[in-house]
Amino acid sequence: MEFTCDYLRMMVGGNLNTVEIESLMDVELETHHHEAAEPGHVVAAIGGSVPAFGIVVAVMGVVNVMGSVGSPPAVLGKMIGGALVGTFLGILISYGFVEPVAKLLEQKAHEGSTIYKTIKMVLLASMSGYAPQVAIEFGRKTLGSHERPTFAELEEELKARKGK
Repeated sequence: MEFTCDYLRMMVGGNLNTVEIESLMDVELETHHHEAAEPGHVVAAIGGSVPAFGIVVAVMGVVNVMGSVGSPPAVLGKMIGGALVGTFLGILISYGFVEPVAKLLEQKAHEGSTIYKTIKMVLLASMSGYAPQVAIEFGRKTLGSHERPTFAELEEELKARKGK
């Protein structure tokens, strides 16, 4: 809401042209997208490092086994089994849990940016002097095909809202 209000205020009160406003919007949107993508990048970096912990556990297990060469086979088997479980858990946690969460965060950040692009297009079209229905059509075209309403659906929704 703040994004929309700020630019409406500038459009009404300022003496800026569409090129200046568009340039300013682009800078703000780039900053917003970068900030929104940060959590996904951080979680992905953590996911990339988790298998290393499993490898460390495996190495420590091998070191323990080497230090206990004279022990009975049952003790050695438990140590080797622990090393394998540590490696398996590191890989499972990384690729089975952490990385999918990182991808989901990145996807959500990308989806959240679509509304800003749509608002930008509608405001710029309106500022350029297009009729409100045409400005809304500019915004509709920025939506992905899976979320974009058809022209008829949009027309029907606008007529229904106008009647209220």
